[in-house]
Amino acid sequence: MSGQALARIEGVLEDAGGFDLLAPEGTRYRVDVTESVFDPGNPLLAEYVAGRRVVAFIGPTVHRLYGDRLRAYLDARLTPGSWSVQVIETGERNKTLASVEQVCAVAKATGLDRHGVMLAVGGGIVADVVGFAASMYARGIRYIKVNTTLVGQVDVGVGVKTGVNALHSKNMFGAYHPAHASINDPALLATLPPREIRCGLAEIVKMAVILDGDLFRTLERHPDAFLGAADGEVETYILRTSMRLMMEELCPNLREHELARLVDFGHTFSPVIETAGGHRLEHGEAVAVDIALSAHIARLLGLADAQTCERIVTLLRRIGLPVFDADTCTEELMTQALQASWQRRGRKLHLVVPTGVGKATFVSELEDLPADVLREALRALAAEGGAR
Repeated sequence: MSGQALARIEGVLEDAGGFDLLAPEGTRYRVDVTESVFDPGNPLLAEYVAGRRVVAFIGPTVHRLYGDRLRAYLDARLTPGSWSVQVIETGERNKTLASVEQVCAVAKATGLDRHGVMLAVGGGIVADVVGFAASMYARGIRYIKVNTTLVGQVDVGVGVKTGVNALHSKNMFGAYHPAHASINDPALLATLPPREIRCGLAEIVKMAVILDGDLFRTLERHPDAFLGAADGEVETYILRTSMRLMMEELCPNLREHELARLVDFGHTFSPVIETAGGHRLEHGEAVAVDIALSAHIARLLGLADAQTCERIVTLLRRIGLPVFDADTCTEELMTQALQASWQRRGRKLHLVVPTGVGKATFVSELEDLPADVLREALRALAAEGGAR
């Protein structure tokens, strides 16, 4: 699709090579889906760099798997001396302002100018840290994401938010800074451990529950997708549908001027589950617990029937995700989570709950969620033996 045609059509346009987004407020960006991104015969990444200086940031595990290929690609495609590769620490404990400052310090030490590019190669944490650094460095420079995890390809990699944890809160500091390019190579998922695949599937379940019954039913038929139990065609459908749904939902409200967002499903209780548990659960696992708890709340409020609730919780379990965590799923902590979300969302709760498979609504006010409903929802999950 040409830029001229794109300029006339707000929304998300899909083609064989990926997705273009043009938001009503004028922001546009593209998410590419490609094969063999680090093969020197693939010009995509080099074309986005377009002769600029580059500092690539990569986590230790991804560096071990793909570092040599990344260097070989940059060596073959870019001008000698115009690029460097820096390994940075990953994990939620390193998603901090200190890490952002370190990225900026490396960029400055390597002579990265305002026309330069930061390249983030990794999962969501690398993208968040490097993206936030790029939004700050020299008052904002380009950055490119090569998303190597399932969460990165269907969630972080298709949006414009960057951020780090601070003040005992997830993503307290951040910026809306669209990437110059965001590249997804599905083949990179083959080296992910099962736990990381399941975390990505939690974000896909999120989108299926709120927006797409067909996607949900596909996941019910293939709960082991991306773990060697589904064919490539099914996985391609799951990946591309998830990317498209996320981009379509983000597009009209890209910078979150409206604080009631369906894509916040699974993200009301999960920040406290993560932080209070010392990040013992991965982000996707905490999201899964949140989804299960929200499904039970919907059932108890009469917004969803028992079968819908059961299907959601059963799918999460079949995937291998936790649906309860005894240490953090306490009435006190989950009430704190509600209060924190209420404050963050402009003193409105905006809790997203399912009303059916592929449909959702909001519980907008704190008083619309009585304490006894939260208590009973937690009790129901605990009684089902949800702790993993």
